[in-house]
Amino acid sequence: IMIMSAHATFEKSAISKCVKFSREYDADNVGGVWRVCSRGSSILDRAITRALSHPFGVGNAHYRTVSEGDSRPRWVDTAAYGCYKREVFSKIGFFNENLKRSQDMEFNLRLRKAGGKTLLVPEVIINYYARSDFASFVKHSFRNGQWAILPFVYSDVVPVSPRHLVPLVFVSGLLSAGALSLVWSGGVWLLAAIAGSYGLLNLLTSVQVAWRERDIRYAFVMPLIFSSLHFAYGTGSLWGLVKAAGLLFSLRWTRPRQVSRAC
Repeated sequence: IMIMSAHATFEKSAISKCVKFSREYDADNVGGVWRVCSRGSSILDRAITRALSHPFGVGNAHYRTVSEGDSRPRWVDTAAYGCYKREVFSKIGFFNENLKRSQDMEFNLRLRKAGGKTLLVPEVIINYYARSDFASFVKHSFRNGQWAILPFVYSDVVPVSPRHLVPLVFVSGLLSAGALSLVWSGGVWLLAAIAGSYGLLNLLTSVQVAWRERDIRYAFVMPLIFSSLHFAYGTGSLWGLVKAAGLLFSLRWTRPRQVSRAC
């Protein structure tokens, strides 16, 4: 059973390769790598696709960041979409329909907890067409941030990887340091340390992207894109915490109460 997306196209032989590697490696799930494509041609559109396929932008999401020429299959926590053995669904159940996003991630982590294996195959290329106009990019990142938190309400496993929580920690650290600076002079230095370290790393990574792409414009555009991605995702996760608390409270008080009856 294979998942495909309306936002993606698959190269020829993608399906047969998934089946081939599933048999060779005895993998329960086989996925390919994203070639993140822009829906527009401006420098801003192209910068967004670079951020969504760079480790500084998306962490250790291997299906996004595997370099060209690296064809080694590897075991991972999740992969782009997925080609599953039919018996997987008999073993661990179906996709969690309470989740509007992150269903595949939560499913793959349930699979892993049950002893199943997911194989990433760089030979399987998926052209993913990202939301590359700036407004849609920010909104999408904010929603993704929410759904890094909300699955905890509906899942019996830890439904995301640690990388999905890093923006939440970063934004929370900035806000906490900012609040501390109002009542404690050391808070200003803490805020400066967090913001300065992030800004320096952002700048260095942006220059590296510009050097790789042989286009100096990326050095000026990438800092905006990286910071927008991380801040939108992190604030989305904060809002997700608020919504999750509300959902947990609601579920607690709307769950039917058991009534004991005398025999």
